[in-house]
Amino acid sequence: MKHIILCMNLFLLVACGSTKNVVTAPPAPKIINLALTAEGDVNKYIGLDYGIRLNIKDGRANSRVLQKYDASATYLPQVTVNPEILSFTSESIRRYMRTMGFNLDADVSTDYMLSITLKEFNLSYLSGIGWAATVQFAVQAHDQNRVLVYPNVTAIGRANRAGSSQDFAMGTQTLNMAYANALKDIDWDRIAFFLKKASSPKLEANKQVSGDGNTALESTVIRWFVESAPRGADVYTRIVSSTPEVKSTNQNFVGSTPYESTETFDIKGLTFNNSGNVQIEVICEKSGYITQRRRFNLRQAIEQKEISTKFNLVKEE
Repeated sequence: MKHIILCMNLFLLVACGSTKNVVTAPPAPKIINLALTAEGDVNKYIGLDYGIRLNIKDGRANSRVLQKYDASATYLPQVTVNPEILSFTSESIRRYMRTMGFNLDADVSTDYMLSITLKEFNLSYLSGIGWAATVQFAVQAHDQNRVLVYPNVTAIGRANRAGSSQDFAMGTQTLNMAYANALKDIDWDRIAFFLKKASSPKLEANKQVSGDGNTALESTVIRWFVESAPRGADVYTRIVSSTPEVKSTNQNFVGSTPYESTETFDIKGLTFNNSGNVQIEVICEKSGYITQRRRFNLRQAIEQKEISTKFNLVKEE
């Protein structure tokens, strides 16, 4: 009898001990396959005058992809992303822009720079709602001189889909949809605007002359005609500016009367909007005669595409 009781106790001890040592294997990580599920408008921006370069950074404060999962109070599924987010966004945005016709990495000396910083890239499952995803970018663009032309603007893409908390394929579709919506939310028209010379300075009123020939102002031909009586006087010009973006200059010899020329503007810092605060002074000098000066408002010269004047010289007494 004692032998039987001892065996039973031993059986219970072994059974209890074996229960304590059971280890449940963690669930396998869920895989989210990232994909570009929408393309930009084909060849919409083909034929732009300047190329553009991309600088894509990961600026997320929280890099976890699955943010919330309230289908379980104690369990948060592990998620792996394929491919890695930064490499995926870099490759897919390039493809998206090439489809639209942007010329990427054309010329380092004239290319603009588009900086895209990833701020959010996450997925959640919420009971009663389903899968919800958010992708957010901070976007800005600089010209060839690294001057900011497109300010830091936020582009956001969101997507929601009802479904089972176990259906991670649907979760993947939701995240990819949010990413496509974020790309669509970027103001590509505005970015392309800076990569093309406008037909008129008025259409790019705040675009500054940099000396690279990338503004409508630098393509605007101005006819010059300066006459004097008597002829043979020396003609000089200088810039007189009352705006800080444009510097005043010393006088520069351009020729003798009758002086006739067609020229484009190469006045650094000049824009159509500040041209009303800039003047060109024309100086006419001839030995034995009093020097004469006249000023012309650049806004009027741009609109009329002409600077024309005649000096009736007066002899020195």
